[in-house]
Amino acid sequence: MLNRYFLLLLFFLLSTQVVFSQEVKRLATPSPVQYKWHEQERIMFVCLDPCTWQGREYDNHSTPLEQINPKKLNTNQWCETAQLWGAKEILFVAKHTGGFCWWQTETTDYGIKDTPYKNGKGDVLKDLAESCRKYGLNLGVYVYPGDETWGAGIGSGGKTNDPSKQEAYNKVFRTQLEETLSKYGDIIEVWFDGSCVIDVSDILEKYAKNSVIFQGPHATLRWSGTESGKLFYPYWNTVKSEILKTGVATQVNDDLNGDAWAPIETNTTLYDHYWFWSAKKEEKRKSLDELIECYYKSVGYGSVFLLNSTPNTSGLIPETDRKLYKAFGDEIDRRFKTPIASVKQETGKIIVLDLPGNKKINHVITMEDYRLGHRIREYKIEGFIEGNWKELCRGQSVGRKKIDYFDDVEVSKIRLNVTKSVNEPVIRKLSVFYVEDFVAPPKQGIKPWSKWQDVGVFNTKENSTIEVDLTGKIKMPGQFLVKVEPYNSKVKVKIFDVELIYDGRVVLKNFTSVKGNEISINRTAQVTDESRIVLRFKLKNKTECSGRIQFKPAMIYTQSI
Repeated sequence: MLNRYFLLLLFFLLSTQVVFSQEVKRLATPSPVQYKWHEQERIMFVCLDPCTWQGREYDNHSTPLEQINPKKLNTNQWCETAQLWGAKEILFVAKHTGGFCWWQTETTDYGIKDTPYKNGKGDVLKDLAESCRKYGLNLGVYVYPGDETWGAGIGSGGKTNDPSKQEAYNKVFRTQLEETLSKYGDIIEVWFDGSCVIDVSDILEKYAKNSVIFQGPHATLRWSGTESGKLFYPYWNTVKSEILKTGVATQVNDDLNGDAWAPIETNTTLYDHYWFWSAKKEEKRKSLDELIECYYKSVGYGSVFLLNSTPNTSGLIPETDRKLYKAFGDEIDRRFKTPIASVKQETGKIIVLDLPGNKKINHVITMEDYRLGHRIREYKIEGFIEGNWKELCRGQSVGRKKIDYFDDVEVSKIRLNVTKSVNEPVIRKLSVFYVEDFVAPPKQGIKPWSKWQDVGVFNTKENSTIEVDLTGKIKMPGQFLVKVEPYNSKVKVKIFDVELIYDGRVVLKNFTSVKGNEISINRTAQVTDESRIVLRFKLKNKTECSGRIQFKPAMIYTQSI
């Protein structure tokens, strides 16, 4: 009898230990500011720059400052536009690559104070900060680390072409960043487009403790890896910390067991594919269907959606754009504002939601309490039909929000069945919807190309330098691969001294990496008709060899409807 009680006690202790170990398994989780930022769901970019007057994507300093006078500029209108589609933050390009500053600063003679706007007294960042407070919106700032007026161009991260100018420019940029973060109230987001090589850690520590950081060595957010406005599924908010610190991590680096929480900001343009206004570019305006598809494949995959806006030379966002934003917001509300039924704060692997009688449904939204990390790893959504449970759809990641859709079906209840998890799942909200006249988004995802394209050949001795012209191959921001393949498969080559060159200037080394005989390229900058892109590297091999050089995008969208 004693042995029996001992065995029962031992079994109890062991089972308790298993449960306990499951409950306390450490997962990466969001910081309070990451959570606050993520809860916004939708963010509106505002891109205005001298290049707007030039009809370009990058300022070439061809517009005399006396011609930059957006007399109708109204930051209240910008905020009202953001509210039309439910955006909770405005991310403002306070300084782009050309170096023009939209706030009052003595660090440059190339800014709003040097124009006729409000007789040189204008401060657009100040006005926007006041408008955001008025409309209850958060404010983010994009301050480009580089500056063409200092010879720190696109992809430089703030590194000047002339090393003798570096120390002076460091002081300029540090002052600019400190001004934008300290003078205009709370800043929820700081954008270092394309990373930042200037040490600003002390400034961020002092002024940006309550801010998320996009790119650079202090990054707490990631870029999606494309500017399509869409992710591929599954999407995980976690990554290895050493990869995050490179400053250019993307969705390619998703790691569901990563030790760092780093959500993705899924960005896209309203004009396909332009960030700054011109009358001609308005012809490239996306359709409502395209925006809805972006919503499903960004927010609906658990990400945050960043959609651009483009004030024109008067300083106002065009009315046609505003009509589209309103239609977008109205359509999101039509679909998802009022659920048929929902349940909140449930714990466990099986969550059942009873409906008010038999109801036709075609959408289920699952929200995990992601403050506890990615606990759900696989799940099924099932409907109770004529006395039996029938699988409606299945998935992997949930995170903040997963929007699932399926053919119309009548059910009396639905069931979330978590089939794989780490620790006990905690469901923040489970909701059921029926969307009238629903047409499913195209079955589209990002996948590697199956075939490489030949872009050159090589015949080289040891340490020979090779150049590959990728102009015309890299057509928009994204991630790409170049492979060096000797004709003789027994010959081994080592790639070193890799340089990526934009328009004749070498960019930061962290935009490239080498693995075996492949070079990975991360092109974060916009690609224009004038862009010249060259890859230069050396090969180390014991004997003379020849072969071919191949290229492919690391990720592309493939579609089958």
